[in-house]
Amino acid sequence: MNANTTIAVIGVIAVVGVLGYKLGQRSHDGPPAATGTVQTGAMNPAPSPSAAVVDSHAGLPAAANAVSSTQPPLGHRFAQFKVGDSNVKALLADGPVVWVGTSGGVIRYDTEEDEHRLYDVRAGLLSNGIFHLSRLGDRLAVGTYGGGLSLFDEANNDWTNYNIQHGLGDGFVYDLLQMPNGDIWIATWSGANLIKGGHLDEGGAWTTFTVASTEGGLPNDWVYALAAGKNGEVWMATEGGLARYKEGDWQNWKHEDGLGAPYDLVREQIEFARDPAKESSHHARQKVEMGLEGVDIAYNPNYIVALYVDEAGIVWCGTWGGGLARFDGENWQYFTVADGLPANHVFMLESAGDGAIWVGTSNGMAHFDGQKFDVLTTKDGLYANNVFSLAQSEDGSLWVGSFGGVARLVGLREKFGRL
Repeated sequence: MNANTTIAVIGVIAVVGVLGYKLGQRSHDGPPAATGTVQTGAMNPAPSPSAAVVDSHAGLPAAANAVSSTQPPLGHRFAQFKVGDSNVKALLADGPVVWVGTSGGVIRYDTEEDEHRLYDVRAGLLSNGIFHLSRLGDRLAVGTYGGGLSLFDEANNDWTNYNIQHGLGDGFVYDLLQMPNGDIWIATWSGANLIKGGHLDEGGAWTTFTVASTEGGLPNDWVYALAAGKNGEVWMATEGGLARYKEGDWQNWKHEDGLGAPYDLVREQIEFARDPAKESSHHARQKVEMGLEGVDIAYNPNYIVALYVDEAGIVWCGTWGGGLARFDGENWQYFTVADGLPANHVFMLESAGDGAIWVGTSNGMAHFDGQKFDVLTTKDGLYANNVFSLAQSEDGSLWVGSFGGVARLVGLREKFGRL
């Protein structure tokens, strides 16, 4: 990425940052942001654009005020981009293009052509709050907060939106998964949708699975993440445990089965003393349902925020205060701060491409090879220590989304090997 490219990304992300929406208005995003030390120069965001699609570099900040590019102790380089008072929950590296899900819509940034565009409700989205980004065939799939699922046909500059009236369980869409047979799964606030054959425009193809309709097979209606298993099964992360669906059969696991570290083990490790139950009736009810009445800090080991299934079929679960959990189909193992995990609130899990995984937490990001956690923080180039999203470009660089900004890390191959 050359200097002009870096400046362009910063400018367009700064534009949407001023729109400032709060991702936690309906859902519980996480503990208070651990902002750490941000290594970037001061930058004033550009005015909010009047057009739905932004192509101009007008108003971009000068290079001296826009980016900090330095050589941290690990030997890699980094650049940082501000997005304002919001979380970056979604990133997608799509060839030379990087898509950034922000509080003000979706940014398309072409790193080769040095071109950027902002898509928001004026362009066709039904909500500017973005939680999920992925490719669905030749269209961009965008999961939104309250606006349902939006699909973008870039070739024709056309948006198609799917919401409750089309069969979607809820307008809050957290994840999307397409299986090899064409089936599409969608994770929502109110259950999981299965669209047989991927026929989104056929009402009869839609099914919504809830706790009630599965007779408890799905342990909680808030489905937060999806992952394909090694043998055709679908794994689901929920606020009440892990679920597996295969050929019509459901099975689930909760803390009592081994999910997440015990409260007594992590109680002194959790830095967030705020009790979520005192802030919302949802979390107050949740504590009773899950037998957590005696817990007065941010801890719920049943709540899986991040989910990843590796090539061997091992299921990794990032929990809310219960650390990182590993499940081989029969036995559970957990990792906490005592094992080197940066924090016990795990927000992001992604493949590191070398048999290891990236773990984003409330206090830094770690490269975990199954034995050791190598931790990166703001001292190593992260914008903030709470890490919500990650995308890996073809050149091996990592884009890391946090509260308030994005960091691009270059040169980690030399540190961790193949990425």
